[in-house]
Amino acid sequence: MGISTVAVFSEADENALHAKMADEAVPLGGSQPSESYLSLPKVLDSARETGADAIHPGYGFLSERAELSDACRDAGIAFIGPTGAAMRRLGDKISAKQLAVEGGVPIVPGFFEPGASEDALFEAAERVGYPVMLKAAAGGGGRGMREVESPDQLRDALRLASKEAQNAFGDGAMMVEKLIRRPRHVEVQVLADLHGQVACLFERECSIQRRHQKLIEEAPAPALTSGLVDWEAMRDSAHKIVSLAGYTNAGTVEFIVDPAAGSFYFLEVNARLQVEHPVTEAITALDLVRWQIRIAEGDRLPEGLAGLGREQISGHAIEARVIAEDPAAGFLPSIGKILGWAEPRSPGVRVDTGFGKGSEVSRFYDSLVAKVIAHGASRSEAIQQLRAALEDFHVLGVKSNVDFLLSVLRHPEFEAGQIDTGFLARNFEGWRPSEPDAVVGALSERAATARPAVAATLRSSNPAWSAGDGFRNV
Repeated sequence: MGISTVAVFSEADENALHAKMADEAVPLGGSQPSESYLSLPKVLDSARETGADAIHPGYGFLSERAELSDACRDAGIAFIGPTGAAMRRLGDKISAKQLAVEGGVPIVPGFFEPGASEDALFEAAERVGYPVMLKAAAGGGGRGMREVESPDQLRDALRLASKEAQNAFGDGAMMVEKLIRRPRHVEVQVLADLHGQVACLFERECSIQRRHQKLIEEAPAPALTSGLVDWEAMRDSAHKIVSLAGYTNAGTVEFIVDPAAGSFYFLEVNARLQVEHPVTEAITALDLVRWQIRIAEGDRLPEGLAGLGREQISGHAIEARVIAEDPAAGFLPSIGKILGWAEPRSPGVRVDTGFGKGSEVSRFYDSLVAKVIAHGASRSEAIQQLRAALEDFHVLGVKSNVDFLLSVLRHPEFEAGQIDTGFLARNFEGWRPSEPDAVVGALSERAATARPAVAATLRSSNPAWSAGDGFRNV
């Protein structure tokens, strides 16, 4: 777009890829997020010092902080995202649900009073009927959430969930909802310009989750392509929420689908770009970040974008999140220097990453190291593309979840689109990676039988092979 870029970085990210790729890079301070990326004054000072006239917040740290949007407005800097007022209406789950009720958008039965007491939550759970789900009123990412099967579990679950929410978001307020069995997670991507136009760019399904964290996302959603729920009704609900909130720029309206009833309910709005936005880009051929910038500049959405029909969906796309974690050790984060990095390069495959050979996976930040996106003419083709891509993705120096992702993609129920948010817990509890020693043993045995003939050939062509240092022997 011809726009010069300024990156900000912490001490831990001094050599990070994003800092190297930008036209300018400004140090923010210490490695702890509170000392750098979460410091609103430091971020704004960096913009002023470099003459930046806009800030794109990405999809972490300050991306959903209304204070940053307000501060940019006051400083005369464009915020590439919604207004602070819209964020406040939608950032708190309770006020967002109240907005949904106002617009006639279906919500999960529950109790959403701000600052509700423990007694009020107990009474609400009895009214709604067990099992119930406790949720933090603020924040997301699975923090502050607990499933409660019976009244005797509620007190302890409430205490733990509230404490977790307080630590994560600085707000321990809770709400209670009816727990839906085997729910599916579907979200609608929206773009809204400054002139009142809203485009709903179809939906994504994010039902493959481990501990409420998304691992595999796809578009369009199998839950909708199978006819489980009505796309037009979901699209209209997303449009109402966005319009009522006065929302602008890119956002995601999230729904939970009840397969048993064939119905959907509004969950929340993510007032930012989503990690999984590339699958929407693949099926629409739209660059969402480019449109975020254009909307912030005051451009209008094209008239045809607001009325896209499903016949305009281009194939199917699936994204897998490659995470630096050790599946053999309970999926604990794996930190350290990346010693080797080889990513797939083939038609229909895209890799988004901030890492490469020599990069450091730090203990300070999220352990997501890459997103691998595959696009095909059909869902089965996209799955096959993604499998092939992950088989050709290699990271040395830290552990990763690539083998786990491949196991999920090969599962017959996943292939058939029979998924829900409990899919991984139900089918992969106790999953262990394949034993590498068995592979090395097989290679060693094969090499031992071939060694005399091969070694003679190699020695005749290159004396390095006769050094006898053991380095070249399996």
